[in-house]
Amino acid sequence: MPIKKTLNPHCLLAPLSIIYGLITGARNLLFNWGILPSEEYQVPVISLGNLSAGGTGKTPHTEYLIRLLKQKYKTGVLSRGYKRRTKGFLLAGNNETALTIGDEPYQMKRKFPDILIAVDSNRRRGIRNLLALPDGQRPDIILLDDAFQHRYVTPSFSVLLTDYNRLYYKDKLLPWGALRESKGNMHRADVIIVSKCGEGLRPIDFRIIESEMKLQPYQHLYFTRIRYGKTEPVFPVHTDNATAGNYLNADNEVLLLAGIASPTLFIQEAEKRFPKVLPVLFPDHHTFDRQDIRKIKEMFNRLDSPDKFILVTEKDAARLLHNPFIPDEWKGLIYYLPISIDFCTETVLSFDKCIENHIITFQRNNIFH
Repeated sequence: MPIKKTLNPHCLLAPLSIIYGLITGARNLLFNWGILPSEEYQVPVISLGNLSAGGTGKTPHTEYLIRLLKQKYKTGVLSRGYKRRTKGFLLAGNNETALTIGDEPYQMKRKFPDILIAVDSNRRRGIRNLLALPDGQRPDIILLDDAFQHRYVTPSFSVLLTDYNRLYYKDKLLPWGALRESKGNMHRADVIIVSKCGEGLRPIDFRIIESEMKLQPYQHLYFTRIRYGKTEPVFPVHTDNATAGNYLNADNEVLLLAGIASPTLFIQEAEKRFPKVLPVLFPDHHTFDRQDIRKIKEMFNRLDSPDKFILVTEKDAARLLHNPFIPDEWKGLIYYLPISIDFCTETVLSFDKCIENHIITFQRNNIFH
C-alpha cells in the first residue's frame, strides 16, 4: 500500500515569508545605500539584539555588560520599554514601575539603581536626550537593548544573540519561522553570542557551529549559558526569613508562573529543585489582570502540600511587584529565580577585552578626529 505524504502546514506560510523577506530586504538596502538616514554619535553605542523574534537572553547579557562597564564608565541603557503605559522619552527615576518603563528596564533599574536607564521607542531621540544631560550625568557609553533592527542608529559596536536551541542559520523568515530579517544580515554584527547553551556541549559542538556560521574575519563568536541564582522573595517586606526556610526545601510543591518567550529552561531548573512543579504559562511580557489572578488561585488550590508556594521568573517578578490584584496573603509565598549568564568556555576574558578594546579605540579615534 503506497505511503500517503502529508503537507506540513507550516510550508503554506512560505509565500508569506518570501513577501516579508522582500520587504525587509528592500528596507536594509535603503539603509545600506544611504537613502534612509542613520545617525552616529560621539560616544560608544553598543547594540544588543537578535535576528529572531522571541527570547534569546538579551536582558541578562545587557546586565553582564552593565557590571563590566559601570565601575569605569558612566553607563546608560536605552530600551524601547515594551508594553509600558507611558509615551516618548522617559529617564527612569526611583519611583518607576514596570507599567511606566516596561518590565525589563524596571528589572535593570532595581538591580542597578545608580545606572542611567531610559526608554524611548525612537532610539535617535532617546540617545539625543541622554547626550543632552548636564555634565556629570551624561553617559560615557550607551547600551541599546533589542536594537539590531533599529537601523536609524548606527551603533559603534553590535552584539547579536542567537538561541542555541534555535540557531538563526537553521531558522526561516516570519511567519514561516521566527527570523525578523534574513540570516545574511548577521554580517552587521561585530560579536555573535550563542546563548542558552546546555551543560553537556563538547569542544567539537562549538567548532561545528562556528564552521556552519561562516563568520567574517572581523567577527568574534562566544557561547553562554543561563545561570539561576538562589530563590528570592518577590515581596521581601512580607516574607519572614525564618518562615521562608520552611517553604524553600526539596519537599515543596510549586506553582510555576512564566510570562516569557522561552520558558523551557526555567521549567527545567524548577524541576531540578522541587519534586512537583505545576507550570502555568502566559505570553511574553504578559500583564496579569484580575481574571489571571483568579485562574492562578484555582491552580494554586490544586496543590496538596501545606508548604506550597509560587515561583516566577525575574521578569515576571518585576511585573507582579506593583500588581494591585495580588492578594496580601500571597505576598509571603511568591518567589523568583534571579538570572545571569556564564561563558561556556574560557573566553570570558576574551569577550571583556574585546569590549574594552572597542571603547578605548573609539575614544582614541574620537579625540584624533
